[in-house]
Amino acid sequence: MLRTDAPSRVAASHGRAQEFALLRLARAAGVTVPEPLWLCGDPAVLGRAFYLMRRMPGVAAGHRIVKDPSLGGPRHALAERLGQELARIHAVTPQTLARLLPGQSFDFLAPSSANPGLDRVQLYRRYLDDLADPHPVLEWGLRWLELHSRPAGEITLVHQDFRTGNYLVDERGLTAILDWEFCAWGDPMSDIGWFCARCWRFGAVDREAGGIAARAPFYRGYEAACGRRIDPAAVHYWEVAAHVRWAVIALQQAARHLSGAQRSLELALTGRIVPELELEILRLIDSPEGRAA
Repeated sequence: MLRTDAPSRVAASHGRAQEFALLRLARAAGVTVPEPLWLCGDPAVLGRAFYLMRRMPGVAAGHRIVKDPSLGGPRHALAERLGQELARIHAVTPQTLARLLPGQSFDFLAPSSANPGLDRVQLYRRYLDDLADPHPVLEWGLRWLELHSRPAGEITLVHQDFRTGNYLVDERGLTAILDWEFCAWGDPMSDIGWFCARCWRFGAVDREAGGIAARAPFYRGYEAACGRRIDPAAVHYWEVAAHVRWAVIALQQAARHLSGAQRSLELALTGRIVPELELEILRLIDSPEGRAA
């Protein structure tokens, strides 16, 4: 499989050389990923940087996975396995890099402060400021995140797009974790919140773990694999952050189309989901968990 840069991309995404390095790191950490094979940074070859990775079998389309019970095997087992895979990602820390992948530089992963929530608020606020139109609900969400942020228990590698739609399954189960272009140092609970966010359940809203199962097997697999306890209050915080983040990205995607940088009906339509995300932000903030924060 060939992976190359789009004509334009979301501001927070890494380039192909960085993503290739992250795939190698994930593989060294025991995560189920496609094997990275060759990297080419010479733009004269294809017009932009690219890499090749081994093709893995399976389906990634989230709307198909949540609706077709023949994909992924038993759903509680799939959720538990995904929790285990996420735990392996979170086992990577700034201190373990040298042991896992000697000689490889990961300087492109900016250091995280002790409070990744505040880091994200500042980042999303800057992205919103770069957009032309006001978005008061998103600003309200950012203010809530700012007021309720707290230091992370620890800083680990976070995938930042670990969700249904970014892993491959066949009839037997999981075959690969995909899309490593948003990896960063951060709070491991942020990946839990992203995976469980309503916006990534593809309509199966009653199955809170990625639209495939209840939270319990996903949490169980994660905690058993890493020994880290999941903090429900922290997960709720990061679910609010997930919807703010996806709304900001959706606006950026639409801007790519509207600017002419990458004309795409898909990008244009992505910008139309923002009101739905704003409604969920308000619902989460006004929920018992949000009011108790």
